[in-house]
Amino acid sequence: MVDRQEAYNLLCEYTKSESLIKHALAVEQAMRSYAQKFGEDENKWAMVGLLHDFDYEQYPTMQDHPYKGAEILRQKGYPEDIVKAILSHASYTNVERDTLMAKTLFAVDELSGFILACAYVMPDKKIASLSVKSVKKKLKDKAFARSVSRKGINDSIIELDIDLDEHIDFLIKSLSKIADKLGV
Repeated sequence: MVDRQEAYNLLCEYTKSESLIKHALAVEQAMRSYAQKFGEDENKWAMVGLLHDFDYEQYPTMQDHPYKGAEILRQKGYPEDIVKAILSHASYTNVERDTLMAKTLFAVDELSGFILACAYVMPDKKIASLSVKSVKKKLKDKAFARSVSRKGINDSIIELDIDLDEHIDFLIKSLSKIADKLGV
């Protein structure tokens, strides 16, 4: 298994955008927290979160992302379950999300980014100031963070079989643990 520092270096090799790196760190933390909750391999799940979009900045099209990243990960010897989970987070790949790890990545990806966007518009710009209610209110506002797929969020909680309020609360608490790294 590749270690976390090597994975982080790979992320930084392909991703220069501070906001995309923060997104990767947020999804890494969310995946680590859910792995703890589900009794799964924290390091593997965290690595999936950290690397799920590492190729996006250089290969942003649906024809390339996350396919190019999957090729790179395979060349570097990453386990196939990590590669498959990363491929499956983009619904258009038609790679089945048939593991708890893949379903969880799908469930935390969009919503983690959305929660960060919500924190950035708080008066104090702090994730700790967010509530489930405030996040849900922003979800209803289609003009806010319009690139975030509300359908994807709804589909993901159905796939993972979790309650939206509990999921939002869990992610706020999880991301609060690394608020300093996320700038919120």
